[in-house]
Amino acid sequence: MRASRGTLHYAWIVLGATVVVMLLGSGLRAIFGVYIKPMEATFGWDRASLSGAAALSLLLLGAAGPIVGWLADRWGPRRVILVSTVLLGVGTLLSSRVSALWHVYLTAGVLMGLGAGGVGMSTGAVLAARWFESRRGLVMGLVGGAMSAGQLVVVPLAVWFTLHYGWRQSFVWLGLMLLLIALPATLIFIRDDPAQKGLRPFGAGLATMTGAPPPPEGRTSVADAMQVPAFWLLAATFFVCGYTSNGLVLTHLVPHAAEHGFTEMDAAKALGVMGAMNILGTVASGWICDRFGRKGPLAFYYGVRGLSLLFLLYVWNVPSLHIFAAIFGLNYISTVPPTTTLTANIFGRYSVGSLSGWIYFSHQVGSALGAAAGGWIFQSPGSYYWAFMSAALFAFLAVPTALAINEAPVTRTPSPTPAPAGLPVTAS
Repeated sequence: MRASRGTLHYAWIVLGATVVVMLLGSGLRAIFGVYIKPMEATFGWDRASLSGAAALSLLLLGAAGPIVGWLADRWGPRRVILVSTVLLGVGTLLSSRVSALWHVYLTAGVLMGLGAGGVGMSTGAVLAARWFESRRGLVMGLVGGAMSAGQLVVVPLAVWFTLHYGWRQSFVWLGLMLLLIALPATLIFIRDDPAQKGLRPFGAGLATMTGAPPPPEGRTSVADAMQVPAFWLLAATFFVCGYTSNGLVLTHLVPHAAEHGFTEMDAAKALGVMGAMNILGTVASGWICDRFGRKGPLAFYYGVRGLSLLFLLYVWNVPSLHIFAAIFGLNYISTVPPTTTLTANIFGRYSVGSLSGWIYFSHQVGSALGAAAGGWIFQSPGSYYWAFMSAALFAFLAVPTALAINEAPVTRTPSPTPAPAGLPVTAS
């Protein structure tokens, strides 16, 4: 199959479908903070207990990363996305029926955490690496923007459903929305590899395939990558990203705002502002990485994040809350394009799934710790002050860590490797 000049490369269609799926998946992953206070009112559970469910979800989201990345590299990302979407949808629907605390841990914690892990950054990175030779930074910016857009769209929608129909029915509508949109988008449009459409990756030329897949690239195993300092530095910075964003801010911003006299809708709108700025910041980050390098911008993002967290401690009205949301939102997911492209450029594009999974696991360990620490710290003084202060300090420590990353590709001994999942089988 030959793509003529001026014809839209199918890579962009795959990207569009991936954006839709990740938008919905990341939005559902982000909604638990909306339900903390309604569940407290319904069942009388304390903040620390519910924060534990959020921490479990975030930890499993990360724990799924290495497995999801490995499966996506070998089984194909399309199948992983399909199975994970079903798991996430079922977990969301069952969350509407909880009546005991362990139910919350099972549904919102285990099922939604594992499901969201399969439609997260690991599979998105695999698809981006396979379908795009050039513009990878921009593409990962768009994928990160989809995750931000999910927060922008789904979190306010969850608040609106909760206020008008109750928190149980809110879970039902959101679960149905995921299943009715994400499953058809995946089945119809997403393909594992350009070879399935008779194409080469975008930016590698559109010449007709001769019947054989492109020459295989050597993989960097996890064991080999762990001997390279860059792997641990990427994991360390992404740990900080998780602690400061998904773990602490996303889980506790709504209840934190409520404790300071803001309404739930005020907080939801702030998350919406944050999501809108996430899209701008993440796409811009991808563009910056393609043109100006990666580790310098990565260090800058963490520095700005630390300053914005200090500012959060002193918000005094709705405009100041929105100013925090805008500043924090600009670098909330802007760390994804430099982290993922550094992984691809240092270790090779057919290693992205497995290695990004482990690096993302570090992110989610940080997320789980941030979510749990927020609840634990709040319990004693009844304030989030020291929780957000700890996040600011972590962000500042990530600045020199990012600058220490060596961007040079690792040296691999050339060896034949199996073709990635999704390539056509040809007769010899």
